[in-house]
Amino acid sequence: MNTANPSVAASMYAFLSISFWGVSFVSTKAVLGVLDPLSLLVLRFGIGALFLFLLLFVQRAHLRLRLAYVPHLLILGVLGVFVHQLIQATALLTIDAANAGWMISFSPIFTVALSILFLHERVSVFKIGGMMMAVIGVLFITSSGPSHTLSFSLNIGYLLMLLSTLNWAVYSILLKKLYIPMPSIVITFYMCLIGFLLTLPFMIRQKGWEALPLLSQAEWAHLLFLGVFVSGIAYWFWAKALEVMEASRVSSFLYLEPLTTLIAAIVLLHEHISLISVLGGLIIIGGVVLVNRSNPAK
Repeated sequence: MNTANPSVAASMYAFLSISFWGVSFVSTKAVLGVLDPLSLLVLRFGIGALFLFLLLFVQRAHLRLRLAYVPHLLILGVLGVFVHQLIQATALLTIDAANAGWMISFSPIFTVALSILFLHERVSVFKIGGMMMAVIGVLFITSSGPSHTLSFSLNIGYLLMLLSTLNWAVYSILLKKLYIPMPSIVITFYMCLIGFLLTLPFMIRQKGWEALPLLSQAEWAHLLFLGVFVSGIAYWFWAKALEVMEASRVSSFLYLEPLTTLIAAIVLLHEHISLISVLGGLIIIGGVVLVNRSNPAK
């Protein structure tokens, strides 16, 4: 992706990442009917690591890793890949994919707070107003049930998704704070490999491979999408965006993730969309635009 404006390129990378992640809730939900969460993650991380390795091989990239940065990669791999994806996959056992997409929109709130505390980023009136506007949009969408009233369930799945938003905010901050002088694609490869190695023993213990013959062609397609585009490309692009933009600004693009989840649910699951959901989506887009309206100096 070539552009003269690094900020525009970073915005495009962030947008593509959240687009893939938005669809991932639908793909994960589709596969969880056959595989348990840990077996799903083993295949997803394995496919992602293999894809990135082949890409690095074609580019003849160096994979040498200095010992001093191994702890950094382990921290990022455990939090951003293993823990994050395990929490979300477990949450999707009890909640709908679309609802999971709405919950993830709260991650930028945690990211902004952590950015102020640890990255000393300044928050403008535009950012505050945009965040509030986006949250209102999320509330509109989550209230688009038959009763058209605002209500939240204390289902464990929602609590897990809320925990995942906090975990992702910590990951985004650490990705900037724990500087690793390596290309973002190499860092992503190692994190995917860490996720695969951490989940593999659980799959072996539970004999998760026994469910593989039960997977249909459509479910294998979902797994390939999760491995290549979600675990591989999306994490890589997210890291590239954070190389240029503030963590709080990059995180604001997560407000768009429910829209991609909704579109995927309509196309793949044939769900119907209500007018209030459309209104909420437009409010979310307005909030993202407002958050990125100003880039305050550090």
